[in-house]
Amino acid sequence: MISYKTDYRLENYVLNTTWEDLPADVKDRAVDCGIDLMTALILGSKGEQFRCGLRLTSYLKAGELEIPGSKGRFNLMGAAFALGHSSNSFDIDDGHNMIKGHPGTSFVGGVMAAGLEKDISYKDYLTALVVCYDVAVRIGLSTQEYYHFLHSTGTYGAVSTAAGMGRILGFTKEQLNTAISMAEFHAPLTPVMHSVNIPSMNKDGVPFGAMIGTLAALDTLAGESAKLYILEMDKYHHLTDDLEKNYEIRNLYFKPYTCCRWAHQPIQASIELIRDKKLDYRRIRHVVVHTFDSAAQLSKIVPWETDEAQYNIAFPVASAIVCGDVGFQQINNRALNNPDVLKMMKKLEFVVDPEMEAVFPEKRLAWMEFTMDDGTTYKTKVYAANGEASDHVDHNWIRDKFHRILSPVVTPEGQDQIYSALTADPDRKLRDIIAEINRTLVSCNADPEVPGLA
Repeated sequence: MISYKTDYRLENYVLNTTWEDLPADVKDRAVDCGIDLMTALILGSKGEQFRCGLRLTSYLKAGELEIPGSKGRFNLMGAAFALGHSSNSFDIDDGHNMIKGHPGTSFVGGVMAAGLEKDISYKDYLTALVVCYDVAVRIGLSTQEYYHFLHSTGTYGAVSTAAGMGRILGFTKEQLNTAISMAEFHAPLTPVMHSVNIPSMNKDGVPFGAMIGTLAALDTLAGESAKLYILEMDKYHHLTDDLEKNYEIRNLYFKPYTCCRWAHQPIQASIELIRDKKLDYRRIRHVVVHTFDSAAQLSKIVPWETDEAQYNIAFPVASAIVCGDVGFQQINNRALNNPDVLKMMKKLEFVVDPEMEAVFPEKRLAWMEFTMDDGTTYKTKVYAANGEASDHVDHNWIRDKFHRILSPVVTPEGQDQIYSALTADPDRKLRDIIAEINRTLVSCNADPEVPGLA
């Protein structure tokens, strides 16, 4: 017999929190997350997964909603589906160590679509992001403990999407309870380690989480009923005890590189060692990466498309050694046949270090050992990935990432215009900001459209 209690504490928090209620540091972090998620959406609009999302929307009725990176117009469902396909397309979105996934990308599609539908202000959109981070992380923690299996972003994304959309669409607490219960029941139990070992567009399951969450919200409006979600069980009630005290948006990490977070430590180690020692990568004979088991399990295949390159450890590390960075220019489909990178991949060895494994997932650590052609050996220090919550990422860090990541696809002038739109008046309408961003992308010759699509 399941013991549970419906006290609507989560529903009340989701529905009743206002921008004015939030502490100053949480507001600041919400602005940073708005910038960071828009970075992912704009870069994602240049990828094949977004093109798939646009094709999917052709089965739906057209609407009037304008989304980042497209000249098309979409209804609520189409906008949520398309954005769910772009938000994680280049794996540059935020993450949370303890749920081993990416909360922001899990709900941004549905939240933005609902915000555009209801014509809300940007600060109301940012407030929805704050509460959705809290839903995503708490659902993620409870789900992974309940099933004793690493289900990743799409799983808790279904629930956080339904919660955020319910808030914006004006649900009652009873309706929100239904939507959350329905989304949690039908959530895709995305087996993330399957995608780690065999990478593809499946990745973190974000698009299907977004679709299930959107359907749960709309089916609630259609009168469907549902009961009991996992956080109502007595054994998980403690996870909602600290709502309005522990804002999970404070506990995020942010990604400087367009690939799985578990590869970021050796990437950073490689870039800094080669820079500091002025090494010639062509003189490297062998490289050993000492890391934790989950990272060592990442694919090491020669990628044929960008998703295979992102959910990989050998290709991004080799790219970092050869190119000094891992971004759009290193990870897009046209870059995958770089002969120097492919040659470097053959020189890499990955071993599980017991000390690195012992502190995972609270910490993701790695160190490297380089052997040169003349026999000289260099060992790096132990690295944590850059951008951890403990690094106290600030506005300058987010701004620098925004410009660096978007520089291959948006002109400097365009970057400044988009950045200004995201940091100016929080009372502006979300629709107006998205429209300005798209005008800027067009003026920068950033063509996000797919040939043959309206």
